Amino acid sequence: MTIHKEGRSLLIWLTIILVGLNGTLYYLIPESTSILQLVLAVSILFFLIVLQFFRNPIFDLPNEENVMYAPADGKVVVIEETMEDEYLKEKRIQVSIFMSPINVHVNRSPLKGVVEYFKYHPGKYLVAWHPKSSTENERTTMVLKTDSGVKVLVRQIAGALARRIKWYVDAGSTLDQGAEFGFIKFGSRVDLFLPLGTEILVELDQVTKGARTPIARLKN
Repeated sequence: MTIHKEGRSLLIWLTIILVGLNGTLYYLIPESTSILQLVLAVSILFFLIVLQFFRNPIFDLPNEENVMYAPADGKVVVIEETMEDEYLKEKRIQVSIFMSPINVHVNRSPLKGVVEYFKYHPGKYLVAWHPKSSTENERTTMVLKTDSGVKVLVRQIAGALARRIKWYVDAGSTLDQGAEFGFIKFGSRVDLFLPLGTEILVELDQVTKGARTPIARLKN
């Protein structure tokens, strides 16, 4: 387990602020032992909550050509046939994973491929499970094309708390299966738009682990 690069500077500043706060209170009210202990306990708890949010587990990445893996830790909240209007312009199977604030928020490539299309969209901050969040919230859209020509659309969606989407790819980038392509801070969602006929390997409300839970199997 490591700390993700997106959280390192924040954790350093948070440490400085909390140490400064506790040190100032100790200087101003040294006799108020109960207050000092309470503030210290709350400071430690708050730091640990933020720290766990930026954890980044270490594991062996998958390498299966026809199997797609979860792009994020979270829970499956949508499995349905829908129309993808932004780029693919065709009916697809949508699988959506909601990430709560306690989940690992690293986003990983579900399969190996080349980024054919990438676009960032500014937008609203509806709660991530809202039906319109996929088209109205701040989001990114990435289309991966495999060596066999299969295209999968992956969409990062900000939520009511998640107001910073980070991405590490652009059109033309090559991604290995399970490789990091982005990060979303403090609660969010990732949508997958899969070809019709794809075998779905998860169920609604199933808990997923990024790059470790098989999501779907492509047709041969």
